[in-house]
Amino acid sequence: MKQLNVVLAGLGFGAAFAPIYAEHPDVASFGIFDPSHELAKNAAARLGNVKVYSSFEEVLKDPNVDAVHLVSPIPCHTEQTLAVLEAGKHCACTVPMAVNIDDLKAIAEAVKKSGKNYCVMETALYTTHFFKAAEMLKNGEIGNIQFLRGAHYQDMEHWPDYWLGLPPLFYGTHAIAPLVMLADSPIVRVRGLGSGVMRKELHARYGNPFPVETAQLEFANGLKGEVTRSLFETAHDYTEQFILYGSKKTFEWQQIESEQPVIHTLLPPRRDDQGNPLRGLPVTVERISTGNYHTLLPESIRRFTVKHEDYDETNPQLSLDRDASGGHGGSHPHMVHEFIRSVIENRKSWVNEINGANIVAAGICAHESAIQGGKIIDIPGFGQS
Repeated sequence: MKQLNVVLAGLGFGAAFAPIYAEHPDVASFGIFDPSHELAKNAAARLGNVKVYSSFEEVLKDPNVDAVHLVSPIPCHTEQTLAVLEAGKHCACTVPMAVNIDDLKAIAEAVKKSGKNYCVMETALYTTHFFKAAEMLKNGEIGNIQFLRGAHYQDMEHWPDYWLGLPPLFYGTHAIAPLVMLADSPIVRVRGLGSGVMRKELHARYGNPFPVETAQLEFANGLKGEVTRSLFETAHDYTEQFILYGSKKTFEWQQIESEQPVIHTLLPPRRDDQGNPLRGLPVTVERISTGNYHTLLPESIRRFTVKHEDYDETNPQLSLDRDASGGHGGSHPHMVHEFIRSVIENRKSWVNEINGANIVAAGICAHESAIQGGKIIDIPGFGQS
């Protein structure tokens, strides 16, 4: 297969991906669908040569469609993913894959049965921060990984109603995914704790009383980590972050988005006048630029790694007329490219139904642990990558 016929389903935040598909050299034809005909009409006017589908069913029934990228509301993810796979089409889906273990297993089984690709579109794994940390790890600059930490803070007041009261770690993938992929090991067990007081009306939909959840993670290779996630009534600016603690250097995604990442470097011992080592090794601290990893991409879509100054991470739907989908650390074109190339190269996507399900399941199980007062819970398996 040399080129793909792709449909993008969901044009709220999803519209940020439309010009990337339209200009990707491995895309033969590109179509769009959204339940809002107004959104679809506006997107088509901006894009030009694009097919507009009138229904999701029309997308599924079109024999010319090879692959579908779902950017739909969370409650739709499982049903739509299964429908795409059962229609014999490759599927990419925004996070989270699902919000319960049975649905994760159903998706993994459907991928296996269909023989098609499933790609988890996790932005945190394609940011310049992740690329830089992974590069430093590969080059030996980090040394041995000693510990990992992740966090994601975002206030979700006045978002669509399915967000209201959502258990924070049901959508913990931005904090958890970088740890799993940097550790290069699945999470095997978790212990979660819920904290804080949230107004009662937010408890109703999910039975979740916690505005903040945190979890301890144990990886199959023996490493440990922890994550923290907040969604409501917690005063903190929008932040996605991970920290990779190493024996030589530590990479720390900055606490404040407008600042730069921090590198902590462990130095050789200082010595007194007699040559005796002083207690404790010195550490230098510096802020660095991660650079732009656009050279990993075809030239035609490299410009989409650049974030427009007005792009709003917390409300990306408001920034789509900028024609520069460089939000989320420039991750959007990298995700699109990985999805397309994995299909063309007939290989599993780097973030697929197996490791993707592990990432989501860790958050689901951590919430269940929090509800049970911190009980340690084993993460189920979802097959072999």
